[in-house]
Amino acid sequence: MPVADSAGTCDMQGYVRRILDSAVYEVAGETPLDRMGTLSERLGREVLLKREDLLPVFSFKLRGAYNKIARLSEDERRRGVICASAGNHAQGVAYSARRMGVRAVIVMPTTTPSIKVEAVRRLGGEVIIHGDAFDDARLHALALCEQHDLVFVHPYDDPDVIAGQGTIGVEILRQHPGPLAAIYVPIGGGGLAAGIATYVKFLRPDVRVIGVEPEDAASMKAAIAAGHPVRLDEVGIFADGVAVRQVGDETFRLCRDLLDDVVTVSTDEICAAIKDIFDHTRAIAEPAGAVSLAGLRRHVADLDQPGAVVAISSGANMNFDRLRHVAERAEIGEHTEALLGVTIPERPGSYRSFIRLLGSRAITEFNYRIAPGANAQIFVGVALKRGEAEKQEIIALLRANALTVVDMTDNELAKLHVRYMVGGRVEGLADEILYRFEFPERPGALLKFLEGLHSDWNISLFHYRNHGSDFGRVLTGIQVPPPERAAFEDFLKDLGYSHWDETGNPAYSMFLGLN
Repeated sequence: MPVADSAGTCDMQGYVRRILDSAVYEVAGETPLDRMGTLSERLGREVLLKREDLLPVFSFKLRGAYNKIARLSEDERRRGVICASAGNHAQGVAYSARRMGVRAVIVMPTTTPSIKVEAVRRLGGEVIIHGDAFDDARLHALALCEQHDLVFVHPYDDPDVIAGQGTIGVEILRQHPGPLAAIYVPIGGGGLAAGIATYVKFLRPDVRVIGVEPEDAASMKAAIAAGHPVRLDEVGIFADGVAVRQVGDETFRLCRDLLDDVVTVSTDEICAAIKDIFDHTRAIAEPAGAVSLAGLRRHVADLDQPGAVVAISSGANMNFDRLRHVAERAEIGEHTEALLGVTIPERPGSYRSFIRLLGSRAITEFNYRIAPGANAQIFVGVALKRGEAEKQEIIALLRANALTVVDMTDNELAKLHVRYMVGGRVEGLADEILYRFEFPERPGALLKFLEGLHSDWNISLFHYRNHGSDFGRVLTGIQVPPPERAAFEDFLKDLGYSHWDETGNPAYSMFLGLN
């Protein structure tokens, strides 16, 4: 089968030729493959980090974008290019177009972090902000492409883009010719995983190539399970660089056939991986940039073959104001902190007795407010030296001393909101339901929410926390009589914001619910 054109597919050998013939090195040098000493010792296996964050736009996306634009005809270059992107692909396109003197129009959704928008503008891209999500931006970009006769540069589902990303696989095998057990690759649309897997499996089929996705944006895992690309109803946007609702047709074809596995990771595990990368390099990876290392940490114990393991540090375009969220969650992701809700007697000396039970363990957090009744609810954080096993020992110790304990270490409501709101319980509040939202950070987002509420639905609780410029975390209690719950569900559908019903969450009943 011959090598296909850029609109079609290639066979494996054809892709390898494309990868080896890539134009990437006209614009970027080979990135280092660094040994992570501390993590290697901790995991008992050599861990190597591929430093794609050191490319000129701080992301691997430059490889695919440049290779695609470099392959355009003179007529196509004169027409100019357009893309839709939430950030890193946009920077790769803008940088590449400027190097080749090509006009670049970049359509970005309103939720794009400001650091990425400004970076694209500095690189000479003509930025158009449109839509609440990537799909809105993509459709607008395609419409502009037709109207203005521009060339669309797809972020992942294009053979030239896939081949450009595949050069990372070439470098890894050249830089580490020794025993290699696995390469962990982050997956958004699948271009990076498809490119690396194609080259590595062609030359070294013994090396496992394992895709990694966030638990709340696992579009490739869903596609492989279904046997075809599927569209997720919603995706989490903490790791915005891999928050893709549906993978590409060509990337799915390659990943389905060539990946050995796809693993998923939590937000806390991603934050812990960001910390690992910082500890080793003093560089701050963006959440998507640390996804593959988080997957390595979770999965490496299951590898049954010897050799080093590689993770791709795929990007470092991190908004500074996100760091507080990362720092809060990294210790939980490393299993070095337990969060517990504990019921103790509301009487003098109870706190002293409780602290004595914990002994010399460090208390990372302690929240309490007096409330009527015989019992007090406290929210406590405890530093752990031995991870999950030590947490279970603490819980068993407290319960053996007649204390009621609820483990809230993995409770999103507790971690995002309740730990900052302990003491907000109210007596005699009727028909309250509790919902957690992700509000897009744009003008009018809160107003849209408030104007959609019926006038007789009273807001009884509201807590907002910003986690970077793309979205905010909101917790709200609303008094909605049971006969009106169906109308409330219709309101949520029309609103279109990601939301979770937390009315039955134990963190709510212990610390915020009715007395």
